[in-house]
Amino acid sequence: MNSPVLVGFLSSFTLIAAIGAQNAFVLRQGIRREHVLAVVSVCAISDLLLITAGIAGVGALVTAHPQTVAIATLGGAAFLLGYGALAARRALRPSTMAPSQDGSAQLLSVVLTCLALTFLNPHVYLDTVVLLGTLANQHADGRWLFGIGAVTASVVWFVSLGFGARRLAGLFANPLTWRILDGVIAVTMVALAASLILS
Repeated sequence: MNSPVLVGFLSSFTLIAAIGAQNAFVLRQGIRREHVLAVVSVCAISDLLLITAGIAGVGALVTAHPQTVAIATLGGAAFLLGYGALAARRALRPSTMAPSQDGSAQLLSVVLTCLALTFLNPHVYLDTVVLLGTLANQHADGRWLFGIGAVTASVVWFVSLGFGARRLAGLFANPLTWRILDGVIAVTMVALAASLILS
């Protein structure tokens, strides 16, 4: 019989590892070596709160009030379009984003962007609160063990992505590489926004 901790870990990891706005932001900050610990911490703590809420039964409440999801969807789509436009603008402007670059983003700005990318994305609620919450509650008495596994997967993923991205810093000394990354981020954000609106 599978351990609830292991099932929680694998379930959470497969959901979190999907390409999305939050992961693209963490990757970008990691490559720039800019406020990585703060970004990783915000992502992991957010997942902890959302997964805990799902196990505690908030997922059923969200499902019962679809207008909440609709409002979050519109807000999330607008934010993703804006963030995508900024990434497209960076992609069209060739510049090197070396870790030592002057004028790096302020910590508050980075944290607020990370929070917006996390909490304005309705898929985050569907994945963590509704889906993981439902899966956890199928384990009855083992639901909190499932939650421990799910949160552990989140921490492992974001620490690996944020701090592992530093290994790519040499590659991103070339302005063209940054333009390509920002171009991919722009397309991803716009596509995610479109999928939110269409759904």
